[in-house]
Amino acid sequence: MTPSRPLPRSRAPHRVVALLQPRQSAFPLSCAAEVFADHGPAIPARYAFEVCAERPGPLPTQSGYDLLVTQGLEALERADTVLVPGREHADDAEVSPEVVAAVRRAHRRGARIVGLCSGAFVLAAAGLLDDRRAATHWARAAGLAARFPRVRVDPGVLYVDHGDVATSAGSAAGVDLCLHLVRSDHGAAYAMRIARQMVMPPHREGCQLQYAELPTSGPVADSLAPLLEWLGGRLDRPTSVAEMAAYARLSARTLTRRFTEQLGISPARWLLDRRLAATRALLEETDLPVETIAHRVGLSSAVNLRRRFHEALRTTPAAYRRTFRAAP
Repeated sequence: MTPSRPLPRSRAPHRVVALLQPRQSAFPLSCAAEVFADHGPAIPARYAFEVCAERPGPLPTQSGYDLLVTQGLEALERADTVLVPGREHADDAEVSPEVVAAVRRAHRRGARIVGLCSGAFVLAAAGLLDDRRAATHWARAAGLAARFPRVRVDPGVLYVDHGDVATSAGSAAGVDLCLHLVRSDHGAAYAMRIARQMVMPPHREGCQLQYAELPTSGPVADSLAPLLEWLGGRLDRPTSVAEMAAYARLSARTLTRRFTEQLGISPARWLLDRRLAATRALLEETDLPVETIAHRVGLSSAVNLRRRFHEALRTTPAAYRRTFRAAP
């Protein structure tokens, strides 16, 4: 194996300060530390990684142990990047005025502010995501959008980077964003060095929706239940909204209104979601060819299935199957 060419030495390290919160989630913090902390003599140190908290001292984690944090919010005043890893119960936890003020001050003086997973809630509370796209864990996307309606939450992407502000989806997507930031700061070769040391790809294909649970209808009003049961039994056949309306003995307009009121989506969207859910299950559980799956779920052809699948999950059926195929 040809040895890697040494990378040139850089100037003063870029200071990354992680702002920790009570019942801190250990995984996103560890992800950030793995990317930005010292990697030994093989990789030149271009970052200095520190942690701080609103109240220095023992800080409980979600994993059941405490972290001893010695620095307070004053550490943010010298940060080049402020990083907020996710925490437990971020959906309904209040962000203190002191934390909001410290994050805003750091942003005003030019620090980059990064939220990993539910760390986006802190950035949103500080107003840094108003009228901007943002990412968070797919299971928290609805909560972030409801609590901060000015934030344009994208539940699909692995991360969103605006330059001054960046957010990531849940868990391992924090690594994706951190490596992206390294690539932006110091180039692809340096980011590749770190990714190789972490034994992971420097860039992942697709989006986080491929990791989300298969969608279900949830509670359904009695008026729609017979129709949805009928549709579920004939996914392999093309069905128009007019045919759905005729089966339900409603006008197409009334049917669409009931779907929107009770399920939050149109009849056509509901049916496509069921077809895609069935596709995912067949890719995970069988070796059926894509063409066969396309006919079985009512998407008519492999070409149409691949197009619809990529639009929804930003990956291909073949890549999805490689990632999620259940062992026989």
